[in-house]
Amino acid sequence: MASNPLGLALGALALLMATQVASAVAAPPPAHTKEYAIMIDATTLHPPTRWYVPGITPMIMTLDPESTEAYSTTERRELKLKPGTYKFGTFTFDFPFDITLDGTLDFAKSLDECVAGRGTRVLTVTCSRTYPHGGKRDYDYK
Repeated sequence: MASNPLGLALGALALLMATQVASAVAAPPPAHTKEYAIMIDATTLHPPTRWYVPGITPMIMTLDPESTEAYSTTERRELKLKPGTYKFGTFTFDFPFDITLDGTLDFAKSLDECVAGRGTRVLTVTCSRTYPHGGKRDYDYK
């Protein structure tokens, strides 16, 4: 009994495509592409000001402070962030923070006096500058 080479090739192709589609549907997204809801709370800053996360929120330096869409410290805001390094900034200071692969916050220990939320999904900023104790910061921008 002779087999049809074209029929075998088409059958193998159909099986391969079905396997790829099933594995693409069943596989979860890679950890570095998943977005996490991160709450930014800078409501204790006085006087109130505007803040930004470059590439994520409206910039504050290029817009009119009175009519800008940039976020204000008078309210908490939720951002959807993927794992990686970001920067929180106001008109007077900024600092880097990381979103880990499991979606929690990490930042330099020298910020502990003014920033809270390491290991959580809520970044709380409590000082109008990031090192009021006069110490030397233990982070650098990459």
